[in-house]
Parts: sequence; C-alpha cells; structure tokens
Amino acid sequence: MATPMEEDRLESAAAPPADVAGGGAEDGEKPDAPPMESDSDSSDSDDEGDAGDELRIQALERALLEQPLDYESHVQLIQCLRKSGNIEKLRAAREEMNKYFPLTPKMWQDWAKDEISLSSGRGSFDDIEKLYERGVQEYLNIKLWRDYLDYVEEHDQSVSQCSQSGLSKMRDLYERAITAGGLHVTEGSKLWEAYREYEMAILTINDGNDEEKAKQVQRVRALFHRQLSVPLADIESTLAAYKSWEAEEGNTRDPDSQVDDVPPNVLSAYKKASEMYNARKQYEDELSVVAESEANKLQVFLKYIKFEKSFGDPARVQVLYERAVSELPVSSDLWMGYTSYLDRTLKVPAILKSVYHRATRNCTWVSDLWVHYLLSLERIRASEDELRHVFELAIQCSFPSMNEYLNIYLTRVDSLRRRMPTGLDFELIRQTFVDAAEFLSPQLGIEELLLLHAYWAKLECNIGKDIAAARGVWENALKKRFIIMFVQVHTIFSLLALS
Repeated sequence: MATPMEEDRLESAAAPPADVAGGGAEDGEKPDAPPMESDSDSSDSDDEGDAGDELRIQALERALLEQPLDYESHVQLIQCLRKSGNIEKLRAAREEMNKYFPLTPKMWQDWAKDEISLSSGRGSFDDIEKLYERGVQEYLNIKLWRDYLDYVEEHDQSVSQCSQSGLSKMRDLYERAITAGGLHVTEGSKLWEAYREYEMAILTINDGNDEEKAKQVQRVRALFHRQLSVPLADIESTLAAYKSWEAEEGNTRDPDSQVDDVPPNVLSAYKKASEMYNARKQYEDELSVVAESEANKLQVFLKYIKFEKSFGDPARVQVLYERAVSELPVSSDLWMGYTSYLDRTLKVPAILKSVYHRATRNCTWVSDLWVHYLLSLERIRASEDELRHVFELAIQCSFPSMNEYLNIYLTRVDSLRRRMPTGLDFELIRQTFVDAAEFLSPQLGIEELLLLHAYWAKLECNIGKDIAAARGVWENALKKRFIIMFVQVHTIFSLLALS
C-alpha cells in the first residue's frame, strides 16, 4: 500500500504524458509536423481514449470495493476522474478516500482549486471554505494556509467590503494561521507578512477619523513587534521593513540605522529572537540537506525536537512536531513521541483529541497508539460514546499479531472497570469479554486465552457479584483449552502418520 508521502511519485507515474506537439525540439528548432489526421480519425481516436479511461475508472472502482484501504488505487482513481472531468464522481472519490486516509496538502489544494473553478454563489463559497478548513486540520502546510487566507479575503463579501463582521472574521483567521504556523522557522514569515499586508491595506483605505486611523496604525505596529520577537529565517529583513514603515509614518529619524528609534523592549526581543534563530539554523540547514532521505530526515527532526524540548516552550515543540509529521506522516516514532509529549506537557483536551485522531489515521497498524489514545481519552474524561467509538475503530484495524488485539480489548475492559463508580452497567464489561473471546479464541495462544478468562472470572466475582457466572467463565475456558489441546495433538499425530 502506498503511503501519503509516496503521492508525488504516484502522481508522476499515473499522470498522462505531456502534449508532444511541440516536444523534442532543441534550441528553438521546430519539429517535423506529425501526419495530418482526418476529422473522423481524430474523433475515433478520442472515442477510444475516452472508452479506455472509463474502463480504467471502472476497474479502479471495483478494486476499491474489494480493498477500500488500497491507498494507491484511491490516488489513481482521483487522477483518472479529474482527467475525465466527472466532477460528481470526483467529489465522491475524494470523500471516500478521506474516510480512510488523510489527504496530503497538495490533494486538498487540487480539490479546492477544482471547486473554485466551478463555484458560483454563497453556497459554493461556504463549501469551499469548509474544504480549506478540513485541509488545514490534517497537516501543517503554510502554502495551504496561504491559499485559505487568500480565498476568504477575495471571495467573502463581508471581508472584501470591510464590514465589522468581515474584519473580525479575517483577523480571527489570520490569528489561527499564526498560531498554527507562525513559529515555523523557515516559512512562518509568509503568514506574518500576509497578515501585515492585510492590516496595511485596511489602513490605506481607512477613511475614518484620526482616532480610528491611529488604532489601525497601532495594529500594524503591534504585528511588526510580535513578528520581531519570533526566531524566523528572515528576521533581519523584517526589522528593515519595520524601520521603513515607521519612516513612512514619520516616526523615525534615521531609517538606515539598525537600532535608532526601535523601542527598547522591541529591540531586546529582536536580539533574543536572532540568537534563537542562529541556534536553530544548523538544524534547518541539515533538514534542507537531507530532504531526499526520509531516514536521515527523521534523525534530524528527532535531534531538533530534543533540542527544542530543552527550552521548555510547548508551542515551539508542537509546531516542530507538526512540521515533522507533515513531512513524515507514517513515522510511528514521531507520532508516539508527539502524543506522549502532549499527554505529559500540554494536556489540552481538544489538542490531544486532534493529534491522536490524526496519529491513528496515519498509522492505523500501530496498536500502541490506539491504546494510548483510549487512555488519554479516559484521562480527559471523554464520554463513553467517544471511548466506545475509538475502541470500535481500533479493533477494525490490521495489527501484526493477535496479542495486540488482546491488549486493545483489555485496555477497554480496564477503562470500563475504572469508570464503574460513575454509573456504568457491568453488562458493558461482560459483553466486551464475550466479544473478545469470540474474536480471539480461534487464533490466540492457550496462555493468553486463560489470562483473558481468568480476568473475566475475577471481575464477574468482584464487580458483578455473580459467582455462578464466574464459574461458567472458567468452565468455558477449560473446555476451550481441552479442545485446542486435542486439535493440536491430533494434528501432530496426523503429521507423524504422513511422515
């Protein structure tokens, strides 16, 4: 199964060949003209091509009915449908893929671009806005955020008309973008600059009174001050832009000076941010060098994250983890480290739920992530409905061994047991054991089955207060053990007889 990181390779492999009408020429030479085709020949060729594309689409649709978790087939189906122009089927295919997998930022950009080309009216705007919202929640990607910001700024009437509600909406969206990616050392400045440009545009068209203009000037100034306190790759050019802007506002004596008329607190923050950037530059340089090697990139990210953790700033650590999982989305080491860090340090329910949800969508086969997900939900007092939903998703995954399914079931039982004082019915525990025994018995080892039934009998006795039920559990366990042993012995004798 292809991974999200392989999408670009898959797209290249599946993409239709470039138009060769002008290909093959070097240094501006015109190639020989191809033989002329009659209209009927051209039409026949087009019909054959369309028929071939349709057959390919049908084959991919059949393949996905049988194997809905085949990432590569999802990608190829979307490419074929995009080429065919069947927008309804294309939408459905994208939604179907996103049921099982997170889409890459490039796939979200393509989706939004396609919808924008067909959009008309307020309803279309709302739908496209929701698409961007879904996209930025899956991975941190500065380009996707910029597309989102540009789209809302250009197409939301309340924003383009600079109404109070529009101004508030756009500022809130910019603040969200800054929170998500404003600390990105190499690309975060793109978000800050877009935010400043927006506020500067408001200042330019502001025809209100002097007090309103003064407030808008202060908004721009505050954005400069905030950005100058963040260690970003082009922090020096930001200072120069700030000096130039203050000069235009008539608030500086020497725009060529690096320090004149910069408030002491801003200058101090700038110097600290510059030092922080210089300390991180070596890691950024290493990441740019190992861009083609995922194994080396992982090691650099892990070193970088360890370095960032030593400063104790959770926001910076979180953004770095987001950068890492965006580039290496199927690295279980990164997701395990990220979720464990949030469990220990941040402990914000909404963030924990979001990151665990994305971790288990990217690495569905890692049972430890599911176990930690369930434990984290319990710690933040998630509802029983939410816990049950995540548990049911977990047992539908493909894990390498049956023992991992056993661990998921036991984690579920432990959670129910701990929450019995909150009013849960013991029948939930009993039914979980019944389901576990039915699911696991055919393939689980004897020792593990006995462990499961022993725990079941203990809880029937201690919590369910039902001695007869506990005895019944043990009797069933012994019967299963005898049957399994009989089958094993019979198999051994059969093999001996054949030899």
